[in-house]
Amino acid sequence: MKSVRYIDLTRSISNTMKGVNIETATRKSVEGWNASTLHLYSHSGTHMDAPWHFEVNEQTIDEFPVNRFFVDTWVVDMAPVTPQQLIQVSDLGPVKDLVKKGEGIILKTDWSFHAGSTLYRDGLPRISEELAIWLGEKGISLIGVEGPSVADVNNLKEVTRIHEILLGNDIIIIEGLTNLDDITQPKVQLVALPLKVQKGDGSPARVIAIESSR
Repeated sequence: MKSVRYIDLTRSISNTMKGVNIETATRKSVEGWNASTLHLYSHSGTHMDAPWHFEVNEQTIDEFPVNRFFVDTWVVDMAPVTPQQLIQVSDLGPVKDLVKKGEGIILKTDWSFHAGSTLYRDGLPRISEELAIWLGEKGISLIGVEGPSVADVNNLKEVTRIHEILLGNDIIIIEGLTNLDDITQPKVQLVALPLKVQKGDGSPARVIAIESSR
């Protein structure tokens, strides 16, 4: 009998996040129902980038074909990493020879454990230019990381260059993943669903890993 596990890789959006403000709009005891007003930075929490984020082309988050949100994805266990570690192709280990065109890669670094700290943003492990170019040459469909970015957010030249390479090669970028330590298989089906924000440069996304076994 086939067994299926679903692992939620999504951080909960809360007022503790930069760029997030959740206000009470109505209350059951007063207006008759509970509702909130959400003010969200488009790249808050677990989120997906669109090419328009760095203007590599005019494709926005609402224009992605929905089949792009379902990707057979390899999990590369790199944990533990050092602050500001530059991730190279060699760090992919056996996956670099196994991954095929159209598949995805997520990098398990345990960096999500630093969420809420200064280190989470300022010391994140980064994708090297060598790796970014290699991912494009391999025809990778998706790259996912635990940090809030694939590159140093305090270095505009670096963060621009890495995003331009990845997005320019039609690679979906997912940042802010969590719970990767709950994944037990080297390869999963990844489901990543962003909000359909018209002309959006990016969006918070619900990301789920599906493990199957017989």
